Amino acid sequence: MLPLLRSVPRALGAAASGLRAAVPAPPLRQLLQPALRPCLRPFGLLGVRAAAGRRRGLLRAPEPCACGCGALHTEGDKAFVDFLTDEIKEEKKIQKHKSLPKMSGGWELEVNGTEAKLVRKVAGEKITVTFNINNSIPPTFDSEEESTQGQKVEEQEPELTSTPNFVVEVTKSDGKKALVLDCHYPEDEIGQEEEAESDIFSIKEVSFQAMGDSEWKDTNYTLNTDSLDWALYDHLMDFLADRGVDNTFADELVELSTALEHQEYITFLEDLKSFVKSQ
Repeated sequence: MLPLLRSVPRALGAAASGLRAAVPAPPLRQLLQPALRPCLRPFGLLGVRAAAGRRRGLLRAPEPCACGCGALHTEGDKAFVDFLTDEIKEEKKIQKHKSLPKMSGGWELEVNGTEAKLVRKVAGEKITVTFNINNSIPPTFDSEEESTQGQKVEEQEPELTSTPNFVVEVTKSDGKKALVLDCHYPEDEIGQEEEAESDIFSIKEVSFQAMGDSEWKDTNYTLNTDSLDWALYDHLMDFLADRGVDNTFADELVELSTALEHQEYITFLEDLKSFVKSQ
């Protein structure tokens, strides 16, 4: 009986060895990786102390409003709506133009959202100026200057002005090509007093595009004015001035663009308020 009992552990050991041989061993790299350590800090302590009162809310999803509309209304949404209401009132108070100002010189205005188009016809030619107010306000930086007593005095907040890039397209009634001039307001000249003869806008690029094409073709030759002869550049500026695109036009364009941008900004705030309110 004793020899039989001794043989049982041996048989079990042999069977276990066979099972280990059947199961593939994990890769060496996996064996060398340290085991993941469970987080010893309770979940609620991971937040800052200021948010301790809201820890319980993290464990459950926000519930719909009790008014029965099925929408989500939180305290943050309510505060957001109150802020937008005040902001809209303040923006309407400082709004200079309730309607868009008109351009002198017989320009006809077409507005499609943030894009505006000015059209003028003269002596068999059609001049079209297109601009978009998106990203047309230069960035403002908080600036401080020191007074004579050595104290720092903050300057008055500058008025936001929209100075968009604009494209002038000149076509002839019997022509197949359009002369396209890409213009912009130099950033280093915005807000500075300039001499009467100087131009407040510049021509950046000039090219010909086929009439009727809705998209700009990069395969057409484009003349960059950075390396252009000044005599040729002056003739191009005179060419625009003869067709009504001069300093007066550029000033009025800034006023029009600023009014349009402010109008669209107020509309955006109103849409944002309606979206957050969801009613």
